[in-house]
Amino acid sequence: MTRITFQPMKKIGYILMMSLLTISVFAQKESDDVRSGNKMYKSSKFTEAEIAYRKGLLKNPKSFEANYNLGNALFRQKKYKEALEQYNNAIVLQPKEKEKIAAAFHNTGNSLLVDKKIEESIKAYEMALKNNPKDNETRYNLAYAQAMLKKQNKDKDKDKDKDKKQDKKEQKPQDQKPKEQPQQQQPQDQKQMSKENAQQILDALLQDEKNAQDKAKKQPVRGTKKADKDW
Repeated sequence: MTRITFQPMKKIGYILMMSLLTISVFAQKESDDVRSGNKMYKSSKFTEAEIAYRKGLLKNPKSFEANYNLGNALFRQKKYKEALEQYNNAIVLQPKEKEKIAAAFHNTGNSLLVDKKIEESIKAYEMALKNNPKDNETRYNLAYAQAMLKKQNKDKDKDKDKDKKQDKKEQKPQDQKPKEQPQQQQPQDQKQMSKENAQQILDALLQDEKNAQDKAKKQPVRGTKKADKDW
């Protein structure tokens, strides 16, 4: 039987580590396929072990050992969802030994935790401890999952606060300066009237200048006086 423990590493933080724990062999009365699967598993031949366990299940679908050990072989191949299904199948069989149930819940918690279903993994670890209160590995994994959940909730709160600040910022008026009044356009008829008045004034000036010239022409031309001087 194998259970997986999450171990911390210095300067790196928590990462997933495989910790093999040998407990009582459940497959002593199982088929040759299950026993063969166990040998393959111990040799880290997880694909071959999976095949052997599946053969054992064909002969006895209600075998707790075949379901549970198949789940372990799948977990080692990173087939976490399939492993979870096998652990659930093993739990449903309700073996008499609480140690078996605890082991199945323990690895159920591991499969859920790897799949980032932290709250569900916590419940699974709690069920494992309920059936085996002295299991320190399960207690450690439970504490690890609880720490992950706490960090996740803390990050969510930070994101919410950030979003609220952003919303308040967007709600503030962008332009604090008073808006300039648009220049009022002069009515079209007023523009036209100004042009007409200007033309009238110009025509009047030209007429006055012409009149002055005509008047000057009518005046007699006076010669220039020449001063004769006798010496």
